Amino acid sequence: MTVTAAVVPAAGAARRFGGGKLTTSLEDGRPLLEHTLESLLEAGLRHVVVVAADADAFAEVAAIRDPRVTLVVNPEPDRGMFASIRCGLDALATAPDVLVVLPGDMPFVRAAVIASLVAEASRGRAVVPRFAGRRGHPLVLPGRFVDPLRHQPDTTTLKLAMGTLGVTPEEIDVDDPGVLRDVDRPEDLSAS
Repeated sequence: MTVTAAVVPAAGAARRFGGGKLTTSLEDGRPLLEHTLESLLEAGLRHVVVVAADADAFAEVAAIRDPRVTLVVNPEPDRGMFASIRCGLDALATAPDVLVVLPGDMPFVRAAVIASLVAEASRGRAVVPRFAGRRGHPLVLPGRFVDPLRHQPDTTTLKLAMGTLGVTPEEIDVDDPGVLRDVDRPEDLSAS
């Protein structure tokens, strides 16, 4: 059985959004982060690590209480997203067979797409989705990259860290515009 895990960086200040982005309610009244986590859990991820700026940041997000979800705190969120990814990696007791990295502000990625990318990565390839010729999220990696990523400096980016490791993820065409829909500003919630 393939052991799967995800790291969800969610410690950003959301300045362009005006703060409170990940707890903003979508049309169904549930927080944005709830949708992101549900997609991962519905895709069959066995362990999801959410990295927040403080322990109480997502108290109203029901999926945080799912036994498959662990909330960890990045004590220095201003160091950037990769510092949060490293905090998430450090929270994994052992390297999974497949690791998914999906930013918390990606609530529109379908679970079926995540599951198909996990299946591709379980064959030993690093993959990302591509929709309409554009590369999207999540990044899905074989577990052998977890420990090398843990040893990259906090101040790098995931893209640079992957380049340092000599890894260029293969782009997999998907029929899901959600892989491109990150939420940076309030108007991104209504964009189609």
